[in-house]
Amino acid sequence: MINLYRKTAIIEGISYLILLFIAMPIKYILDIAEPVKYFGWIHGVLFLFYMVILIAASLKYKWSIKRIIIYLVGSVLPFVPFILDKNLKKEYPDN
Repeated sequence: MINLYRKTAIIEGISYLILLFIAMPIKYILDIAEPVKYFGWIHGVLFLFYMVILIAASLKYKWSIKRIIIYLVGSVLPFVPFILDKNLKKEYPDN
């Protein structure tokens, strides 16, 4: 389960970075809205999947509410999912 969570968090984090740093500049600088539309949908679906996996992982590993909130807040801040993943890798080295 931890591997699924980590992979989902990384993919969701990458989709967020693409949306913020590629699609949105294309929209506002070049006036082309399609990348935001498509990557917005992709990111939205990945975020919902991330939420489901976060809930499942938090139940399985009995994570505290504080930890769940940190992961929720971290998921909407650029680059934070990668830092959290590094910490999880240390915490669960066998997975």
